[in-house]
Amino acid sequence: MTELVSFLRDGHFVEARFRSYPLIFIAGFAAAIVFLAATAHGVNDYAGRPLGTDFSDVYAAGTAALKGHAAQVFDIRYQWHSEQALFGAATPLYGWHYPPFFLLVAAPLALLPYQAALIVWQLSTLILYLWALQSLIAKAAPQWAPARYWLAPALGFTAVFVNLTHGHNGFLTAALFSGALANLETRPLLAGLLFGLLAYKPQFGVMIPLALAAGGYWRSFAAATATLLILALAVTLLFGADIWPAFVAGGHFTRTVVLEQGATGFQKIQTFFSQVRLVGGSIPLAYAIQAVAFLFCAAIVIRTWRKPSSWRVCGAVLCLATLIATPYALDYDLMLLAPAMVLIAAEGKERGFRPYELSLLTFLWLLPLAGRNLAAISHVLLGPFAILALLLMTGARIRA
Repeated sequence: MTELVSFLRDGHFVEARFRSYPLIFIAGFAAAIVFLAATAHGVNDYAGRPLGTDFSDVYAAGTAALKGHAAQVFDIRYQWHSEQALFGAATPLYGWHYPPFFLLVAAPLALLPYQAALIVWQLSTLILYLWALQSLIAKAAPQWAPARYWLAPALGFTAVFVNLTHGHNGFLTAALFSGALANLETRPLLAGLLFGLLAYKPQFGVMIPLALAAGGYWRSFAAATATLLILALAVTLLFGADIWPAFVAGGHFTRTVVLEQGATGFQKIQTFFSQVRLVGGSIPLAYAIQAVAFLFCAAIVIRTWRKPSSWRVCGAVLCLATLIATPYALDYDLMLLAPAMVLIAAEGKERGFRPYELSLLTFLWLLPLAGRNLAAISHVLLGPFAILALLLMTGARIRA
């Protein structure tokens, strides 16, 4: 037992397997995707689900917007009927839970045939993720900039597979955060623009203004605000003003059925709110505990960004706090761990790793692949607890 504790405490086993294990995962991911493609029947997979599963709601919403029915995509019944018309009567519901901003992406993609749109979406956002992560690495740890050091772990990160098979937007979220953090000091307006584009994921934008204000990044703050206003104007002009009350009305279904009742599956939502609901806790209790998590995250973000802390610590804290401050973050959203892990690893390599830090980073690198299945068996969501532990560990670097 003592040897195991010592083994996990120093975490040196990670460096010995840093290159080989990601390649094994990449090979497994590739084989699974080839299997899905080979067993597909038109736009559906072997189980009758749309290829890319959750991308189907993006395509259906984009198709409706092109037909002049943008406001109706927030009506869950209309959206389901649209999906069934595209993918068959047996298609399960894939709800549209995004603000109107995301229609600016969905509508152009819907101009393509479904398979082509899925491939364009997956490849373009994956490339954006890798490109932005490379920019972050070039600043945080220039010695890792050659692709042989970082490309395999970045592609082998298990959240990559979750996004590839679900057709989701985790690559885009990670790319925007990585690009914004990489450019914050040198190109504040570009950083603000990238932060502003996260408006399609509003639950992930709450910590950003706190960080920018606490750190005095007012140019980035202004650029993010301007980006948000321009996006709102563009959406209104393109799709009509009635899209906003429709979005507000559709939010009732998202809040009550998807989040509070767990229609998506509490085991998939990696938050403290979902943990309480997963073990049978009441909705008020879940909101109360999530509120405590939010206030803690806000406090540590403000404290970190106000101190003369390493920018790598500030960036990592922002990414980690963003994930657990919200009640609604699914396993594919754990792509946001990628920039956080890069920044923490770079900081640790330069200043020394804290006890158990390498082991915790490795655990979170693996978690997205098995997190929902482990939660279904144990009723314990390991994600929020592990992220909280890493957040505390990273925040402790301020005192150090």
